[in-house]
Amino acid sequence: MTIIIGIDPGSRHTGYGVIHVEGNESFHITSGCIHLNSKEHPERLQEIFSGLQVIIKQFQPHEAAIEKIFMHDNPSSALKLGQARGAAIVALTIPVAEYSARQVKQSVVGYGAAKKEQVQHMVGRLLNLTQKLQADEADALAIALCHAHSRFSLNKIGSVKRPAKRSKKNSWRNYQP
Repeated sequence: MTIIIGIDPGSRHTGYGVIHVEGNESFHITSGCIHLNSKEHPERLQEIFSGLQVIIKQFQPHEAAIEKIFMHDNPSSALKLGQARGAAIVALTIPVAEYSARQVKQSVVGYGAAKKEQVQHMVGRLLNLTQKLQADEADALAIALCHAHSRFSLNKIGSVKRPAKRSKKNSWRNYQP
C-alpha cells in the first residue's frame, strides 16, 4: 500500500488530497483546502507550509505530486503561485513528482483540455465519493490520481521482459557488403 498526497498550490487556496493505492485501485483518505487568511504574502506562505506539515504528520504519505506552474498573463500572479508552490514543496519531506495541468486532465478525464467540472466529476467517480468536492480539493485529488496512474503504468512497463540485447557484431553499423 502506498499513500500519496496531491497538492494544488495557490496563493489564496491550496488544495490537498490524500489517497492510498493498492495495485491499480485508489482509495480516498482525506482532502480539503488550506484557506489562506493572511493579508501579507509571506504569512500566506507560512500558512501553506504549516498546514501541509500538519497533514503530512497526520497521514504520513510515502510520495507526493504537485502541479507544475503554467504561464500566466500576469507575471506577478505567476511569481506568487511559484512561491506558494515552493512553500508546499519545502513542507514535503518525501519524493515529489510534478505534472502539468494537461497531464493531470488527460490521466483523470482522458482529455487534456477538460473543464474543471469534468475533473471534479471524474475524481468523484474514480474515488467513489458522494460529496461534492471544492475545485481546489478535486484538483489536488486529480494530481494524486495522476501520480498513482503514472506509477502503475511505469511499474507495469518495468515488469515487461525486454528482448535480449543484440551483439555488436550483428549491428547494422558493422555491415559490410
